[in-house]
Amino acid sequence: MDSTPSLDFKSMPKIELHAHLSGSISRQCLHDIWAVKKAAGKTDLEDPLVVMPPGKHDYDLKTFFPLFSSYIYRLVDDAQSLRYCTMSVVEDFANDGVVYLELRTTPRAFPKEGLEKASYVEHVLEAIEQAQKKCPSIQTRLILSIDRRDTPAEANEVAALAARFQTRGVVGVDLCGDPAKGDVSTFTTAIQAARASGLKITVHFAEAECSASESELDTIMGWEPDRLGHVIHVPDDVKKRIANAPNAIGLELCLSCNVQANMIIGSFDAHHFGEWWQVDGPIVVPCTDDVGVFGSPLSNEWALIQKHFHLSREDILSLTRKGIEVIFGGEDQKQRLRKIMW
Repeated sequence: MDSTPSLDFKSMPKIELHAHLSGSISRQCLHDIWAVKKAAGKTDLEDPLVVMPPGKHDYDLKTFFPLFSSYIYRLVDDAQSLRYCTMSVVEDFANDGVVYLELRTTPRAFPKEGLEKASYVEHVLEAIEQAQKKCPSIQTRLILSIDRRDTPAEANEVAALAARFQTRGVVGVDLCGDPAKGDVSTFTTAIQAARASGLKITVHFAEAECSASESELDTIMGWEPDRLGHVIHVPDDVKKRIANAPNAIGLELCLSCNVQANMIIGSFDAHHFGEWWQVDGPIVVPCTDDVGVFGSPLSNEWALIQKHFHLSREDILSLTRKGIEVIFGGEDQKQRLRKIMW
């Protein structure tokens, strides 16, 4: 007998812990921003619906990162568009049944407006507050990301900004960006400073072969991260370190991103979710990564999990609730979620 009756995954209260702000902007939202700027003569960029045609989701690591540097960052380059897209992203997650969201973003300066990175963070936090008033079902916290291309000084600035805005809703620091760039050991001081400020740590971990060297993974594990993202090219000895960590490490697994970007060999059935979700110790949390690029909202990620891994209703609801334990939002949020998660 089939033990996996269909769940209404959109209505199911969900936790999203790995969502990049710029990568979560819908194409319609980008188009709206573009249309306003085009009418005002403030952009010479092509329409986003031409650059990123609806239905195109097959971006790999070679085409994914240039999409941001050559287009999205150039379009969202002022406070008004930043606030607009932040509100849109939070509303989209709320409409998909997400009740707790941790957005992450790399602070950027907007030179033409004279805005520094601190102002960027302020605008994002204010937009989150506005979105939550409009969508009271969702609570959102912010993670500030260090980019692998950053200098140590720039990384230290991100850690300092995260600490500065901790009372406003910044809960952690992330390391992300092109896995072919940078030496992670140069960020140790920044990560230690963030930890000393009481912030949580999450890291993009072994998402490509080029970022899965023994020295890199050893350095990152030495930071004692609270969560790890992707965890694709992980050797067995490091898997044991993750499984045996004294505090359960959250694993942010992004199925559609990994499959559509060819970050794994095979399709959904071959995804390492199937290995990790039953391992004692770490806590698996399915996430979207960049829903604006890969087109799979969190409700669909859970539907894919049920379809390809045949989890029972009880398994799915248990897994969603386990994710509560690795959020960065503190005990009050955990108590709130324990009351509303199915």
